[in-house]
Amino acid sequence: MIPFLLALLLLTIVLGVPVLLAVALVGFIGIAEVPNVVLPLFAQKMFGQINSFTLLALPYFILAGAIMSRGGISQRLVDFARTLVGHLRAGLAHAAVVASMVFAGVSGSSTADASAIGSIVIPTMRQAGYKPGFAAALIAVSGTIGSIIPPSMTMVVYGALAQVSIGGLFLAGIIPGIMVGLFLMAVVKLHTYLPAYPELRDVTDKFEPRAILPAIRDVWSALLAPVIIVGGILSGIFTATEAGVVACLYAFVVSYFIYRSITLADMGGILVDAAMVTAMVSGVIAVAGTLGWLLAYLEVNETALNLITSVSDSRTIVLLILTLTMLTLTMFVESLSVLLVFVPVAVEIGRAFDVDPFQLGIIMVMANQIGATTPPMAPLLFVTTSIAQTSFDQTVRHVWPFIAAEVLVLLLVIFFSPLASAIPDWMLG
Repeated sequence: MIPFLLALLLLTIVLGVPVLLAVALVGFIGIAEVPNVVLPLFAQKMFGQINSFTLLALPYFILAGAIMSRGGISQRLVDFARTLVGHLRAGLAHAAVVASMVFAGVSGSSTADASAIGSIVIPTMRQAGYKPGFAAALIAVSGTIGSIIPPSMTMVVYGALAQVSIGGLFLAGIIPGIMVGLFLMAVVKLHTYLPAYPELRDVTDKFEPRAILPAIRDVWSALLAPVIIVGGILSGIFTATEAGVVACLYAFVVSYFIYRSITLADMGGILVDAAMVTAMVSGVIAVAGTLGWLLAYLEVNETALNLITSVSDSRTIVLLILTLTMLTLTMFVESLSVLLVFVPVAVEIGRAFDVDPFQLGIIMVMANQIGATTPPMAPLLFVTTSIAQTSFDQTVRHVWPFIAAEVLVLLLVIFFSPLASAIPDWMLG
């Protein structure tokens, strides 16, 4: 039964069936075919999966990100990043990474990060002579930082599934997220020495130390958002769900009163856009959760644990196997669906091998996001390729060094757990 369900899921996705419908179809057929399981369980498990107070944070963070994006904050963050690193060789590329890192503390979404920063930076990079495929690849991989540096909607989903502190996960993502940004900048630096990239050796901006303070004054309110969100959760002032509400209110105050970049008339369209994204994400969570329950009922967790135990009893080897499995699955199946189905298995195995829950969470989130930039699925690559108005093949040609940099950070987190666990252990005790 299990091989049949997994093969059916892969086949429907390859045939172009929307992920939500593909997962729902496989889950429905599985429940219908399993003895002693009645069909009404399909609807009950769907409702039960999204009937979570923790998951209520999702629509609020989605709305907050939509307000921030429409409010012109991404443009201000790009200008701020150019002030800091625009004087370096390949300054535009470095600024794109820095802007993605800062915007990650506002949006909480890799897709929002890639699209918001990409829509501003990629046209500018093209005008400066950068190869469109290079620009699209860099912004796509930089966008994954949006789900690693807090706040993160992916971490909200993971925390709800794994019963792990979302505030702790937010803290655990700080060091790996910053490392990903620095490693991507290192790859850009290496490109400047290659004869095939003469455009990266040009310096277009002049470093003006006096411009830093005015730039900070222009973006201080945006930079304060992650501090308020994470600080409020850790101090106990509000829960992760309530933090989403605070993020929405703060995003509106900043965009409407401080930057004055949106009007009340704009809010209708913003709410509709956020509602559409929320409906899509919630639908995937509901049907994938049902399929995940079915796989657990069929004892997939125990089977996977026994299989891995037979291979090795080393914690590091187990983490490498889990990581490789997540990376492989997300190459062919939508990343959120993989996260929802695979997390219960990974958590069960992690507990059996006494893996730090925050380390495991960051590993799963990072592997999941890397998969979002790895062909053939690679939704982030499609987003930035569309913005760059180039071919997907051109983007794929340039993406591998950036993926390698992020994989290297992921391996460091696997081998050195304090990179993920040190801050939450210190702050949470």
